[in-house]
Amino acid sequence: MKQYEVENKYLVSEFTINCNGRLVDLTQPAVMGIINITPDSFYEKSRKNSAEAVLQRVEQILEEGGKMVDVGAYSSRPGADNVSEEEEWQRLLPVLSAIRKQWPDLLISLDTFRGRIAEKAVGDYGVDIINDISAGLLDDSMFDTIARLNVPYVLMHIQGDPKNMQKNPHYKNVTGDVLLFLARKIDELRSRGVSDIIVDPGFGFGKTIDHNYELLHNIEQFKMFELPLLVGVSRKSMIYKFLGGGPETALNGTTVLNTLALTGGAKILRVHDVKEAVECVNLVSKTVQ
Repeated sequence: MKQYEVENKYLVSEFTINCNGRLVDLTQPAVMGIINITPDSFYEKSRKNSAEAVLQRVEQILEEGGKMVDVGAYSSRPGADNVSEEEEWQRLLPVLSAIRKQWPDLLISLDTFRGRIAEKAVGDYGVDIINDISAGLLDDSMFDTIARLNVPYVLMHIQGDPKNMQKNPHYKNVTGDVLLFLARKIDELRSRGVSDIIVDPGFGFGKTIDHNYELLHNIEQFKMFELPLLVGVSRKSMIYKFLGGGPETALNGTTVLNTLALTGGAKILRVHDVKEAVECVNLVSKTVQ
């Protein structure tokens, strides 16, 4: 057996996360629809620049079968410019307010690496999940904040930061290195009393194309954590730099990789194209009944 290999290869696990007192069952994988309130996210069609546009996007996500939304006001594309904490919050404020007013019970994930932003969003707008691309590396207050807030936390692997992460990323063994990184961070969170942890290998965050596909090939090994697995490959460069084209042509490739992720144990798909991802979940689920 290879190092890091999961013994029960075909084990089907049931997972729940506690979102503000609601137990969310992830036995059937959930689709998380992306909402970018940024001017420079890598996929132009995902950018929303007004509360009205965001509300239309949320309605579309729900109509197409999405179970949660992931709202972000800080672009994490490779080479992205820094955005101040104040600007990030000013972008979020009207959007979170509008969403909560129209959908009080909607599961909202907030894509932020800043503890103070997380605290205000959870306290003022009842945000359900914090999705941190940096696993606490970009704000050393984040883990203590999550422990205090008692909300589910997406723990994602990254090498470097958005500004420099694609400048010659390197690993001794990408799967082993990412698993070890996540294991250590899980221990840190659990030592603070955090139990609702979602793991994310961080496709595209400090990885070459080959690194990304090696991680996907070994995706079942992430079952060793016995935690929900989130996969975000939607329209990323690992698809279009390999096949050609750009983000706008990468939907078919996204569906293929989402299928592989689901068969490997993914419980949340973070996507731009909700309808297609929901169909993917339904078809994969039908084959394993």
